[in-house]
Amino acid sequence: MVKVLYEDNHLIAVFKPAGTLVQGDETGDKCLMDEVKEYLKEKYNKPGQVFLGLLHRLDRPVSGVVLFSKTSKGASRVSEQIRSHKVQKVYQALVEGKVKREKGTLINWLRKDEQKNRVTVFDEETKDSLYAELDYKVIKSNNNNSLLEINLKTGRPHQIRTQLAHIGHPIVGDVKYGASAPLADKSIALCAVSFTFETATGGEIKTATTEPPFKI
Repeated sequence: MVKVLYEDNHLIAVFKPAGTLVQGDETGDKCLMDEVKEYLKEKYNKPGQVFLGLLHRLDRPVSGVVLFSKTSKGASRVSEQIRSHKVQKVYQALVEGKVKREKGTLINWLRKDEQKNRVTVFDEETKDSLYAELDYKVIKSNNNNSLLEINLKTGRPHQIRTQLAHIGHPIVGDVKYGASAPLADKSIALCAVSFTFETATGGEIKTATTEPPFKI
């Protein structure tokens, strides 16, 4: 059952559970795009193929808000907003350890190994690396964990996961990047909690939000 967070004539935002693919891959596992297409087909009694534009992705073990376009106009308008950094994506992450600085900005350079699907972090620009920046603030913490709010300034593969691991605070469950143990459902404690964008027509600012499936 698709959990719809926002919908208009051009766009639809839904909740992606951890473990679900946004888009189909070689595994053949059911993906969020297929589920949303089925939802639209049934809701509007549409024959044949349903148009659904992929605007951005979340990693498979991550949960949260995913925005799709229902029309080509919606696709082009929001894609342009993403390219020009006019959308705002906010995440929450539960990390290992107590983060001492209440807020900060992390700036690194990231290089992805496509074959291994793994990202390496550098403190200075190196060959084939991409600039990565995020802001964070501590919402709550104890001796074992910290709950962070993260505002992405750049959208790089595995960016939040690797930058937090790089400062010694891997995301809970993210054994790929140094977490001490996996979570039972193979998810990681990272959730895209809000996505703010401008509607395709009318120029209204809308925010689709969700609560993270983890807490401290």
